[in-house]
Amino acid sequence: MLRNKRGMEMVQAAILIALAVAIGLIFRTQITEFINNTFAELNG
Repeated sequence: MLRNKRGMEMVQAAILIALAVAIGLIFRTQITEFINNTFAELNG
């Protein structure tokens, strides 16, 4: 039973890490677009 509980905790940790990476990639794209647009407006 203890081994099964540890396995479930590892699966939950892996899912949380995957979600954090996915959210980070989404926001990184949005931040990059915002910065590019800001510099384009400043230069244009």
